[in-house]
Amino acid sequence: MAPPAKIAVGSLVWVEDPDVSWIDGEVLEVNGEEIKISCTNEKTVVANASSVYPKDAEAPSCGVDDMTKLAYLHEPGVLQNLCSRYEMNEIYTYTGGILIAVNPFRRLPHLYDNHMMEKYKGIALGELSPHPFAVADSSYRQMINEGISQSILVSGESGAGKTESTKMLMRYLAFMGGRAATEGRSVEQKVLESNPVLEAFGNAKTVRNNNSSRFGKFVELQFDSRGRISGAAIRTYLLERSRVCQVSDPERNYHCFYLLCAAPPEVVDRYKLGNPRTFHYLNQSNCYDLDGVDDSKEYMVTRSAMDVVGISNDEQEAIFRVVAAVLHLGNIEFVKGKETDSSEPKDDKSWFHLRTAAELFMCDATALEDSLCKRVIVTRDETITKSLDPDSAALSRDALAKIVYSLLFDWIVNKINSSIGQDADSKFLIGVLDIYGFESFKINRCLTGMPFVFIILESRGLVLAVNCMVTMCV
Repeated sequence: MAPPAKIAVGSLVWVEDPDVSWIDGEVLEVNGEEIKISCTNEKTVVANASSVYPKDAEAPSCGVDDMTKLAYLHEPGVLQNLCSRYEMNEIYTYTGGILIAVNPFRRLPHLYDNHMMEKYKGIALGELSPHPFAVADSSYRQMINEGISQSILVSGESGAGKTESTKMLMRYLAFMGGRAATEGRSVEQKVLESNPVLEAFGNAKTVRNNNSSRFGKFVELQFDSRGRISGAAIRTYLLERSRVCQVSDPERNYHCFYLLCAAPPEVVDRYKLGNPRTFHYLNQSNCYDLDGVDDSKEYMVTRSAMDVVGISNDEQEAIFRVVAAVLHLGNIEFVKGKETDSSEPKDDKSWFHLRTAAELFMCDATALEDSLCKRVIVTRDETITKSLDPDSAALSRDALAKIVYSLLFDWIVNKINSSIGQDADSKFLIGVLDIYGFESFKINRCLTGMPFVFIILESRGLVLAVNCMVTMCV
């Protein structure tokens, strides 16, 4: 990396600002490590030299489409370039092989139609305006020309548009790979049609996003020797299991809980449900509804999507029976039992929820109570049963709920994969990884005020792509 430019009187610089992250200005005085700056917001500030960065006076006002062309590739320079392009309605920008998208929070159908796919077909990366289709085309061409499987990483903060970007990538890859299915739905269609089901059980409202994926998803598109799509598989991991039992205000638990509580009356009665506010796993937050979303309609949409991906009515009933059982589990409270350091259900209400959960799980109520209130330790010589105090029993209850929900989610994914169909003899694959990841940054800011999504192409393996993203962002 080139040495930092020397800051002198008259230099144009960027300096940190508490309101807009960075503000530009002109250096008035330099006194050792202290620099006096006249900012464009008409303020005069004194800053430490370590927090001042040079500004490129010759940078075009509309920004550059590839940030490797910037004179200074530092934080304010990058953010200003993205902001300038965003104001020109240019939401995509390259940094070498990395595509950065700034979510416009509105539909732009003209950017993703068939005409646009034809436009990017066979064009080298960088010859046309930055676009997800360019990344997908580059991935497909490298796979065909070099005979190497590819991977595309899509990452960014909650609400950045990762899932939508993943859909665009898969649409283009299906466009290039042709539709291998001669009758019925294509593989690509089946993958996209699985989204409503995965979103119902794996998405939730977060602070920044009403429909945030709380799991990682790796979609494998499999190709034959002619470069045609021959199969696909969805791999999921890192489901946020803690959300099942613990929700922060103003977030929500997984959508499926609210959908089931808003199901037709006969379904609600069959599972002995009611208002979401009556369930411990849901009422830890004051948010129960989403603006513009009718949970009762979404329940029917989810059931319809389950039909599409090959989940039978009996299997659907079993799925929602487990979801209801998890809600009832959360309402079981414990008090001290008759024996020392023991526990038992608190009152009639807790007994009701325990028996209902056992009925829905299709197990013995006494066995379920013992599994929550006792711990079995198996040694080489004997089996020891130890009673749990109320706090430990509550932890045992939550652990069971998280494990059951996680296994249910895995079962649904496996069922979807069986419906899509995989090609064990595929020649190549292109993997598209849709993963959350920016929530833990101490500083997560942007001059545009909009979240970013990063799309990275890597031909030699996913680990290198992850390292590439971390190196750029840290």
